Amino acid sequence: MNPIKIAFFDAKEYDKNSFINSNSNGEYEIKYYETRLSEDTCPLAEGCDVVCVFVNDDVNSTVIDKLYDMGVKLIALRCAGYNNVDIEYAYGKIHVVRVPAYSPYAVAEHAMALLLTSIRRIHKAYIRTKDFNFSLNGLTGFDLHGKTVGVIGTGKIGRIFIDICRGFGMNVIAYDKFPAADSGIEYVSLNEIWERSDIISLHCPLTEENRHMINAESMEKMKKGVVILNTSRGALIDSEALVEGIKARKIGAACLDVYEEESNVFFHDYSNHIVNDDTLARLISMPNVIVTSHQAFLTNEALSNIADTTLGNIKEFFEKDTCSNEICYKCANLSNCNQAHEKKCF
Repeated sequence: MNPIKIAFFDAKEYDKNSFINSNSNGEYEIKYYETRLSEDTCPLAEGCDVVCVFVNDDVNSTVIDKLYDMGVKLIALRCAGYNNVDIEYAYGKIHVVRVPAYSPYAVAEHAMALLLTSIRRIHKAYIRTKDFNFSLNGLTGFDLHGKTVGVIGTGKIGRIFIDICRGFGMNVIAYDKFPAADSGIEYVSLNEIWERSDIISLHCPLTEENRHMINAESMEKMKKGVVILNTSRGALIDSEALVEGIKARKIGAACLDVYEEESNVFFHDYSNHIVNDDTLARLISMPNVIVTSHQAFLTNEALSNIADTTLGNIKEFFEKDTCSNEICYKCANLSNCNQAHEKKCF
């Protein structure tokens, strides 16, 4: 039997290393491409059975048609989110699988690291002491103990973040469209999240329903000085409104591992270039904003799990009639999904 051929887009060195280790027996023939998947780069997948993509690859209807015409049978996401894939259009043409949980600890811990760095001014102290400046002026923070954190999204990552917050003695309230049963979590409305929280952390997938859920209107309901964390999807926040909220001193701090227009910026080195995104430039320039480049997932454990699960998804798809990590537009709309994932979606 010929090896399964995989076109691997948006490949970085850490991706290659983890997949090479996971594919040590040479079961799969993987072609690594640094370029992102788009309408223009589709031809690179010619002759392949699978395309492997990440969060910023553009898998729209035109791309899907081109891949389908080339005989590609599977789109393997090496991430949990799938808002960059037109899953409704893919239904009946190409199957789509994902990695639903690679290391929820990695993302939750990064969210807490951002929060602590921001409120205790650790990033400023680090730069200051590099210049042998040991002044404490301007480094005053606040205790997390006793503060109220509003967590939006209580999947695996959200619940681990809640556990971390409880370890700090914080009061936790949460919102989720589908609350976790018997979790002991205090679920409230979104309005209560806005009104009661000292800190708000986003841990939900991006949908058309919640796009720009943090906007000028919701920020108006928040406490003055609220801290906003986003390690989920950039478009959950209206970036222009966030800039205005910070300028108006309504938002006390923002910690962002994701950004709604990140696809042409993140994962690349622009240190010797002018970045044309004025909104991102303004955010980065603000002293109470920390931006990291979508690195919350980036741990050795997570990379290993991503590679193992992705190749496991591919193996299951081609060798069995099951596809446990498959997603389709029916699955995304839980009320219309009759799948128990005991077989492929179509």
